[in-house]
Amino acid sequence: MKFDLIKNTSDGVRIGKLSTVHGEINTPFFMPVGTVGSVKGVSPHELKELGAQIVLSNTYHLYLRPGEKLIKNMGGLHEFMRWDGPILTDSGGYQVFSLNENKFKSKNLKFKIKEGKSLVKITEDGVEFTSHLDGSKHFFTPEKVVDIQLDLGVDILMPLDVCPSGKASKEEIKEAVELTLRWAKRSKLHFDKKIAKLLNYSIVSFQKDEEKRNNNLTIKQFNNNHQLPALFGIVQGGLDKELRKFCAEELVKLNFDGYAVGGLAVDHETRDMWRTVKLMGQILPIDKPRYLMGVGTPNDIHHAICLGMDMFDCVLPTRLARHGSVFVHKNGISNSKFPISNEISNIKSQNINSNLTIEQFSNNYHLINLLNSKYRTDGGVIEEDCQCPACKGGFSRAYISHLIRNNEMLGMRLATLHNLQKYLDLVKIFDKH
Repeated sequence: MKFDLIKNTSDGVRIGKLSTVHGEINTPFFMPVGTVGSVKGVSPHELKELGAQIVLSNTYHLYLRPGEKLIKNMGGLHEFMRWDGPILTDSGGYQVFSLNENKFKSKNLKFKIKEGKSLVKITEDGVEFTSHLDGSKHFFTPEKVVDIQLDLGVDILMPLDVCPSGKASKEEIKEAVELTLRWAKRSKLHFDKKIAKLLNYSIVSFQKDEEKRNNNLTIKQFNNNHQLPALFGIVQGGLDKELRKFCAEELVKLNFDGYAVGGLAVDHETRDMWRTVKLMGQILPIDKPRYLMGVGTPNDIHHAICLGMDMFDCVLPTRLARHGSVFVHKNGISNSKFPISNEISNIKSQNINSNLTIEQFSNNYHLINLLNSKYRTDGGVIEEDCQCPACKGGFSRAYISHLIRNNEMLGMRLATLHNLQKYLDLVKIFDKH
């Protein structure tokens, strides 16, 4: 994988290009979430038509069912799901820890996430968990999580990390950061050994010769039934400035292909979250892609792009759509007219142009719930200037409301296509910035 930063604007927006074995991606970009190898209700062809460049799948879910070995034998995840573009897989750590509800608990080098009976147990070696499908026991190590993703054949891998609760104490977050860093070192070493073997490098020369590896080895040299994927590091640390800074600096020393900001999609106050994102934009390497994990609404993504983030994913557009909620613009402002903030990193009110303040800018999208009674007889499309299949096709709010009320799949699909179009159109406007 190779990242080229084409433009770093004065207002914090980064325009770049990410080159992978399965194609190039313009940054910033949004990844529709296909947890088990499918974006719910949307075909790969439809994703392409909407403008999706890359999709995200989940290691935990694919490992449990149908299993990474089956997928490998089927030709890899790309062939299995019939998607020919790049794929990023989350490590599954967040899903493992989500099996428990109580706050993060730790003691020395072993800690559980829940008092009493727990579905998850973290040790220095890895994390033991109980499958939500059948109650079977499993154990993830940093090395195993890398191997699973290599078997899946994806383009971008995420390492196993520890994501504490948003209510965790500073000491608990500190322990989580320290273990995340130890696991990151193990993940990077194991990944490098695997890729070095693929390229017939010694591990020492492989780690020292990154420039030659990225620039002089052509895709054709390893594209014969092989891939050269990328491994990102994940910055944890809650809302603690010093822990975040420490975690980021230690990960940068390991020379990952890119860096993700994790742990911000869990019970944090919005203003505190943005301070953390701003900090990450200031200290992460300029020449590596930056991935803000799991956050969030179109307004969130727009903010984060202006704070120097490049990559995004979120389940909201599809999950909300299945329950009848769709994103529309306030005040009739379309994506093509959406202003870019100057100095949005200040996160305070100031003029963007003569018409909009940051507060108006950051809240320019809102949700409408088509299940509300007022839409039962609404003959208009979801949004007049939208180019999604639902709006271009002339499907009325009343009709989509009717379908979803009756649990008809078409209604959920139309709402999903609309929401995904909003997210994908949002990141496209930065191409011309």
